[in-house]
Amino acid sequence: MVVEATYIMPIRCNRTEQLDDLTEYLSQLSGYVEELIIVDGSPPEVFAVHADRWGSFAVHVPPAPGLRTPNGKVGGVLTGLRRASCERMVIADDDVRYDPDAMARVVALLADADVVRPQNYFDPLPWHARWDTARTLLNRVAGEDWPGTLGVRRSALEDTGGYDGGVLFENLELVRTIRASGGVETVPLDLFVRRRPPSARHFFSQRVRQAYDEFARPMRLSIFLALLPLTVLLSLRRRWSLLTSLAMSIMALAEWGRRRGGGRRVFPVTSSLLAPLWVAERTLCSWLALGYRLFLGGVLYRESVLVRAATPMKELRRRHEKMPAPRHKNAPTADADRYLSAK
Repeated sequence: MVVEATYIMPIRCNRTEQLDDLTEYLSQLSGYVEELIIVDGSPPEVFAVHADRWGSFAVHVPPAPGLRTPNGKVGGVLTGLRRASCERMVIADDDVRYDPDAMARVVALLADADVVRPQNYFDPLPWHARWDTARTLLNRVAGEDWPGTLGVRRSALEDTGGYDGGVLFENLELVRTIRASGGVETVPLDLFVRRRPPSARHFFSQRVRQAYDEFARPMRLSIFLALLPLTVLLSLRRRWSLLTSLAMSIMALAEWGRRRGGGRRVFPVTSSLLAPLWVAERTLCSWLALGYRLFLGGVLYRESVLVRAATPMKELRRRHEKMPAPRHKNAPTADADRYLSAK
């Protein structure tokens, strides 16, 4: 069954090694999505290798010159948006691995929503992926986890005029932009999409940058910043029982997130146990991110320094209050209907 959707994958890399797994996935993917668009911002020599590997089953193009942005992924998405022929689109990073079932369900959910935010899980699970999964579990408690993929209605994104490519937290910016223009978001906690973990080196390089994302959510940032002086104070006063209770509470919250929406079938219990250590890491990195903001003016991202994590919702609503609401939603596609009836 071919799903009536456009799959957009922005990519930019400097090397041509380790392409076999991605090529195999994309080749399989092309068999069950209507349209596959790869927007490739890689250097010319790498772009040529990618074109040779993927050009036979996908539309492989560079980012449109007028759409290049400091956050390169945004320019890639907007380039794909211009070329997409389907109303329902799936945007995904190059480490995301959809199966046909998850793909069909995202497309089905776009019948009643303008943006769908599924749940990523890591597979395989090296130690740093187990560690980072603790973040996912805690975020799932409030339904706030952010995957490397989104389902989006093309008309909803087109009606916004695009989204800001000068921010760090680009997925949050996209979702906020659609919601600010009147669009509807859905976050199915039981819709799981596999994601390949980064290398340990890449994992470490992302610690402060991911903490900088919290500037887009000041309340969360304030909590993480407050945890360091609180922990120091309790340690100086030898309040070990309170510190132990705090750690146990964090584990309990993570386990609650693991159990929501059937998460136990994809998330390991070890990640719940690691949750206090992840919180400690995010607390320290939040202070480092604050230092970046104060002394560097922002965080390093490729060749740029990005100041803003995302645009505040109030500002986006002011921008879009005079724009028309997203277009009328079409009926579900035939393959989405078949998926829902089968379920």
